[in-house]
Amino acid sequence: MHTSSVDSPPRPEHHTAARFTGVLALCSVLLLALVAARWSPLIGADGDIAGTTHRWAVDEPVLTQTCRILTDWVWDPWTMRLLCAAAVVWLVVRQAARWTAAWLALAVALGTVLQQGIKAAVDRPRPVWPDPVDSAHYSAFPSGHAMTATVVCGLLLWLLHRHGVGRAVWRTAVAVAAVSVVGVGLTRIWLGVHWPSDVLGGWLLGTTVVAAAVWVHRLRQP
Repeated sequence: MHTSSVDSPPRPEHHTAARFTGVLALCSVLLLALVAARWSPLIGADGDIAGTTHRWAVDEPVLTQTCRILTDWVWDPWTMRLLCAAAVVWLVVRQAARWTAAWLALAVALGTVLQQGIKAAVDRPRPVWPDPVDSAHYSAFPSGHAMTATVVCGLLLWLLHRHGVGRAVWRTAVAVAAVSVVGVGLTRIWLGVHWPSDVLGGWLLGTTVVAAAVWVHRLRQP
């Protein structure tokens, strides 16, 4: 007799995914609380690192211009969203995976909403320099560039793994994703438009969104 999946006990990997998501969320909330409370050791470390990297950025104009090109064009949030849109089209047209396509689009959209909501709630000022090498608008925490890159690259990597791509493609994708996520965070600090904890917050929150989205997808389509 066939037993409905509703009556089946939850799989162990579902529990593991839920715990992992919870740990990431807890770390994200802890960092958020420290930033909102203006915790002195964190503020001091942010200032020391940002001040040092800004001096380097002023002294290295060629490298600084390269960072501006990378952060404004290659790793810009809208570039990442266009990459996500291309993946959505591929899932619908080539894989006939409409639910997964909708899941991907919704996860990235909710990540953006979460990011903007936290920015508005915390309202952290960005670094201010007498000799800025770049400029940015809106609140600082979390870094939108770092969070968006983490969400998009993380979800696309998981989808590639799920579809069983070849070893060479997988290794290339992991390398590109790692360079993109780490690189965009470092460029934001180098250009003096974010504090280091802004970038760390973007990475943490982005990873939390990815973990939560993967958990939901596994519950829906194990």
